[in-house]
Amino acid sequence: MLTIPPQGYGGIERVVSLLTEGLVERGHEVTLFASGDSRTSAVLSSVVDKAPGWNGTDLHGTEIYHETAAFLRAGEFDVVSDHSWFGACLAALGASPTPVVTTMHLPWVDDTRQVHRLAGNRIHRVAISEHQRRGNTEVDWAATISNGIDLQIHPYRDDKEDFLVFLGRTADEKGPEQAVEVAKRSGRHLKMLVKREEPEEREHWERCVAPVLSGDEDIIDSPSHEQKVDVLGRAAGLLFPIQWAEPFGLVMAEAMACGTPVIGLAKGAVPEVVEDGVTGFVVSSLDEMVDAVPRLKELSPTACRERTARLFSAQTMTARYAELFTSLSWKSPA
Repeated sequence: MLTIPPQGYGGIERVVSLLTEGLVERGHEVTLFASGDSRTSAVLSSVVDKAPGWNGTDLHGTEIYHETAAFLRAGEFDVVSDHSWFGACLAALGASPTPVVTTMHLPWVDDTRQVHRLAGNRIHRVAISEHQRRGNTEVDWAATISNGIDLQIHPYRDDKEDFLVFLGRTADEKGPEQAVEVAKRSGRHLKMLVKREEPEEREHWERCVAPVLSGDEDIIDSPSHEQKVDVLGRAAGLLFPIQWAEPFGLVMAEAMACGTPVIGLAKGAVPEVVEDGVTGFVVSSLDEMVDAVPRLKELSPTACRERTARLFSAQTMTARYAELFTSLSWKSPA
């Protein structure tokens, strides 16, 4: 459990914050159920004073306590927007007629398939990509709504420097060691903006990343937002050597918002986020990633920014959720 918005890492929490603030700005009455150290212009309701983070004691117990407290109040609202771990279970058991919209931020695994099979049409599901939606055709979907970012805090930059950037956690699925390989083989300097705070992240770094480093890379641990967008904006391109079917990938949208194209492996939602040959290159192997590096200069930073503004902005995301919430509240019993 993290604060809303998160203090550092926390893509889901950042999306929740943007959606909350966007709905308030549009004139909706919003109650945010989050830890007491969260910040919002909505009404904040908390049963947990301080977010325990990923290493909090009895994390699942804290999550269940927090989410149960929220769902016990479901009848007070027109719509419940659920972005939590156990929300689908609690919504399916609840007696309130209030529609519950559950956004599926995580990939489908056996456990979630079982839960959603039981929940059936008692909840309204939002996919964050068509790839995620296609991953489970057994359930009903209310909409596909891409995650959004705040364009105002992702400044556009037209002039680029001759280095590549990797941004992400140090984990097998994120492929930081593959980014090192691509940079070395293409003869480009690499800046790595990494999160390696948790024990498993540090273990992955020492086991997989450190042995392949040339020593020329710039390693920036847990960068501030200002550091992150500065490096993203100056980079010739973002390397996204994802090793799993990521349901969305906010990092790609953040880079493109800064005018920086993406070279990504064609897994998960990458082909939906990146327009191949326009805002980056969608490739099928590390060899193809290396081959794409010299072609980055062919791409338009303006096209990257425009695609993000049109499809992946906080305003676009909020408008689509507001439309869905309004349609469901009209259908709900008086």
